[in-house]
Amino acid sequence: MNVNEQLLQTFYQSLDHRSRAALDEAAEKIIAAKLRGGKIVVATGSGPNLHEGVTTLIAELMDKGIVDGVTTSSAVITHEMAGALDRVKMCSAADLNFDPKYMPRSGVFEFTQMTEEALAAIRKEMVLDDDLLKRGEEARGRLVIKAAGNMAYPMGLRSENLAAEILVFCKTFGLPFETVAGWGADRRTMTGVGASKDIPVFVSVPQLVGGGHVGMAIGDSISLFERSGRIAAMLTEADVIIESAVALTQEIHDGPFECYTGHGIWSWWKGYPTFSLKDKTIVRIDLDENLRRARDLETGSSLIQEAIDKGLPKTKISKIPFRMEMSAFARHEGSIPVIGDIGEVWPVLAWKVSRALGVELGFMSYAQHTPEGQAMREWIVDEIRPVDRDKILARAREHEVRP
Repeated sequence: MNVNEQLLQTFYQSLDHRSRAALDEAAEKIIAAKLRGGKIVVATGSGPNLHEGVTTLIAELMDKGIVDGVTTSSAVITHEMAGALDRVKMCSAADLNFDPKYMPRSGVFEFTQMTEEALAAIRKEMVLDDDLLKRGEEARGRLVIKAAGNMAYPMGLRSENLAAEILVFCKTFGLPFETVAGWGADRRTMTGVGASKDIPVFVSVPQLVGGGHVGMAIGDSISLFERSGRIAAMLTEADVIIESAVALTQEIHDGPFECYTGHGIWSWWKGYPTFSLKDKTIVRIDLDENLRRARDLETGSSLIQEAIDKGLPKTKISKIPFRMEMSAFARHEGSIPVIGDIGEVWPVLAWKVSRALGVELGFMSYAQHTPEGQAMREWIVDEIRPVDRDKILARAREHEVRP
């Protein structure tokens, strides 16, 4: 792979001096952890992580042994079931005679752009509305690359239908949805490489909502207790946790089994397994400058911890808007806030770490506003395939039913 090192240097230099220093520190922590046989876990949200190619980059880092576990959102699982990014035609729902009451506020209806071969494969699974497809071809519209695996026809409907089938296997075998979906997922997705290499990939409890019926199937596949316990076990083994453009990370900062900054005291009291964030490194890649300001306040004066100890509201004490995860992150001694665009920070971080470890990456993401990023998005659309139902069925036939 030809890595554009000049562009990566441009990304690096575009960060302010504190974020450059933070990124360097994060890379050093990750490299040191891997050299001593430690583990790296990534907590990723959806949205920009998909559009910037970050989830595909994380899958590559999983495949090369750098990332050892992932928490993510149900929306990401939905999109990876459809192949991460899609090329869709966006048409006026009114022109297609759809009732606006049931349409998104944009008034747009989307069609997945698929080859005849791909459509033929889906026809084996579900009845397609050929009249609607024809009207979509003839309608005015514009082509866009986006994460549309949940909304565009027919791929969005196919994913929801397939989720119901996957859920039956989950209940039969006692497995999480992410594992069974991963049986048929492209190896270049997080779910695909996770299932093939037995690397844990879980949707976090706060991020179960967002994937439509896929999200509900994920939630129903295993209990919340089991999901939280599995995530806690993964975090227990992590030396470094990287949070990437994710809104809620409560299992990490305030989880039911975490004792250092969270609410694990009663789990410990009642005899359940618990873990501690103490001595771990938490890297957060985020655009919100308030995250760093909150960390500065705590580092300089322990203001946030004092507010908690006195039962005072953190927002009023700190004079900044406070997101839920900021509290524990700001108070944790091993926190490293990297303020910047994940589309620029992630490739630089991956490049620094892989180069130091002597690992050659077969994929590199680039910020989508660059020509390299646009080419990367086209590659994802053209190369990464949707979940293969036949592979799921074949694996299920070989799987033993739990006693």
